[in-house]
Amino acid sequence: MKNFLAIFTCAENSKAHEAWKKLSPEEQEERMKKGTAAREQWATKYKHAVVYEGGPLGNTKLVDNQGVQDIPALQGNFIVVKAESHPEAAQMFLDHPHFAIFPGDGVQVMEILSAPRGSSNFTKSDA
Repeated sequence: MKNFLAIFTCAENSKAHEAWKKLSPEEQEERMKKGTAAREQWATKYKHAVVYEGGPLGNTKLVDNQGVQDIPALQGNFIVVKAESHPEAAQMFLDHPHFAIFPGDGVQVMEILSAPRGSSNFTKSDA
């Protein structure tokens, strides 16, 4: 089994967010209830595949040759799952409530690769 990082994307100026903002408070609350229930169903269905539950992500700072600057966050949440293949991992997120019900944009799924031997990557045992 391989590990895959899934990043839930959600630009606040996206069409999905703009449509969400136009909903009445009652419609938003109803969607929240429906989405929460659907997310719990997804979590139960894929409980066997979750390696790390992840969580919400905060504000974003970009560090580059210009220094440090605040930028709009495009990532809202993350989770680590295990699967036999990249396509299998991606299939887990088809119709995920993040974008099927909530105003998220999508889910980016990428394999977490092993560091080459002798690399200086920080590992859990270094903590």
